[in-house]
Amino acid sequence: MTKTKAIENCTSCNVRLVEAGFTRFPCPTCGETIARCVKCRKQAIRYICPNCGYEGP
Repeated sequence: MTKTKAIENCTSCNVRLVEAGFTRFPCPTCGETIARCVKCRKQAIRYICPNCGYEGP
């Protein structure tokens, strides 16, 4: 099982993750932690894994 690290900022927009509704999940390719703020999740803003370059909606 992959453990996720505590990331403090959104992977897409770098905003601090303090608002309810943010999420953290492992990259589907390498397992690196991806973090998403509510705004980026709702608007389906693209994110790029900082470890392997995987791109997701």
